[in-house]
Amino acid sequence: EMKLSAVSKKLWCVHKQLLLLLAPLVFLPLLFTLPEKEGKCLYVILLMATFWCTEALPLAVTAMLPVCLFPTLGILPAKKVCPQYFIETNFLFLSGLIMASSIEEWGLHQRIALKVLSIVGVKPAWLILGMMLTSSFLSMWLSNTATTAMMLPIASAILESLFGDLETLKQKCQSLDDPESALINGTLCAVTEFLKTNETNVHVKIKSEAQYQMKVWKGFLICIPYAASIGGTATLTGTAPNLILIGQLKSYFPDCDLINFGSWFAFAFPLMLLFLFLGWLWISFLYGGLNSRLCFKKHDSRAQAEAKAKALIIEDYKKLGPINFAEGAISFFFVLFAVLLFTRDPKFVTGWSVFFKKGYVSDAVTGVIIVSILFFFPSQKPSLRWWFDPQAANTPYVPLLSWKKAQDSVPWNIIMLLGGGFAMAKACEESGLASWIGGHLQPLAEVPPAAAVMLITAFLACFTEFASNTATIIIFLPVIAELAMRVSVNPLYFMIPATVGCSYAFMLPVSTPPNSIAFASGHLMVKDMVKTGFVMNILGILSVSLAMNTWGVAMFNLHSYPEWAHPVNKTATALVPFSSVPPLNATL
Repeated sequence: EMKLSAVSKKLWCVHKQLLLLLAPLVFLPLLFTLPEKEGKCLYVILLMATFWCTEALPLAVTAMLPVCLFPTLGILPAKKVCPQYFIETNFLFLSGLIMASSIEEWGLHQRIALKVLSIVGVKPAWLILGMMLTSSFLSMWLSNTATTAMMLPIASAILESLFGDLETLKQKCQSLDDPESALINGTLCAVTEFLKTNETNVHVKIKSEAQYQMKVWKGFLICIPYAASIGGTATLTGTAPNLILIGQLKSYFPDCDLINFGSWFAFAFPLMLLFLFLGWLWISFLYGGLNSRLCFKKHDSRAQAEAKAKALIIEDYKKLGPINFAEGAISFFFVLFAVLLFTRDPKFVTGWSVFFKKGYVSDAVTGVIIVSILFFFPSQKPSLRWWFDPQAANTPYVPLLSWKKAQDSVPWNIIMLLGGGFAMAKACEESGLASWIGGHLQPLAEVPPAAAVMLITAFLACFTEFASNTATIIIFLPVIAELAMRVSVNPLYFMIPATVGCSYAFMLPVSTPPNSIAFASGHLMVKDMVKTGFVMNILGILSVSLAMNTWGVAMFNLHSYPEWAHPVNKTATALVPFSSVPPLNATL
């Protein structure tokens, strides 16, 4: 037994290296059993999927495998693979990241957060709502990880002013008999034990109050990463899967111009608000924030703690001082960035892109124009007096953003990951693998489309718990697009829920970096996340289905099979006649 455990430990130490050696051998039969080009393409994709899900190689290195393997296996020439790594979509992503780094550079995000929290009030449920609204709004523009990393210290400071020191709180929670059970098991067993010992009511009261506070503390910590993940879905640049969707749409369906920054926001923002509200109700219900104190004022020790927390928020906001010139300038460019992206071609009204040659100006162009200005716009108020005053200090000119800061804050690995995804999609399409897989998905034609939407969202929301969101959508989107074409359903009807579902990773600390950051605080347990996240996933799936079958259908004309979806790759594309599938609106 000792030998066995020693061997297993040794194996675990080298498990990643073993995976790198064994995975290529395990998938080797595919090269000989499938049609030549499709088999080779599937081989590379399964290899990449394995390395992504197990992180046997760093994600960005796996994303570069298409450059090595597609040309050498004769799937795609290098001159077709390499340009996929920096297509137009990546420039949109880059401009969003640079805008975010300038917001962080001047502390504008902190000002927004404290302002929102001072408005919503400090009763636990309202504070949780304030935290969720702020986190989701910031993660629409900043990365979900940066938002969580910034909001958690603010949350901890507020909690300490509400409930005092965490360690003291933990001690109050502990039972005389079993000091760990009340806190660690998160149950009320310790309270009942306490009651059985016939201790005085005072002790019981202190203890149950401490446990209530501990629950609220957990609710605070858990709501921030969840809200950041939900908020990221509302804008195209908010999270990588949204960009993968638009990149793959351009690759598969070049004539589809339905989705851009404005039209995506019009669809996804109401969905985000709906899910955020449902998530808030669930988290507040679970962690003790929803009670009569929401609406009625009481004068007790809690009220005093709440007043203290409110004072802390206001004091922190005052410390920031009045808005300076740089913050004002960043606010202006941030609003301009958003407004220009929304109004370029919002579909429901004529956008400003009509002033330019048709099809020439895209979201990427808009984003890059605005962020380029940040590198030369001054961060100090320009003054004419300075020119004529020989006594004035000759300080060097400082722009709003330096390239060094921008370079340091851009996660280049994600840009590589996006590129790897686009290269993979290109290979799927050109090798005929997507059509081949689509042919084998024919039995799914029997499933009503509305049910298929729920199944797709649920499957991807579960898969993304164990793999990176970006890797998940890269692997499954080509298959989902092909499936939609096979069953003559508008491809967007399946692709949009799949993309949104990929961001709904709530159940495990490893699911997504924001979850890991909140878990690393040390106050959450895996079972807290699983319990809260399981219901969050269900609420998310229902919200997406509702959105797709109501305003989604109207916005993207989903009840008919579109002209642009007749496949570019016309080999083996025997489309099912539309009449053989129940019409979409019949199933809604």
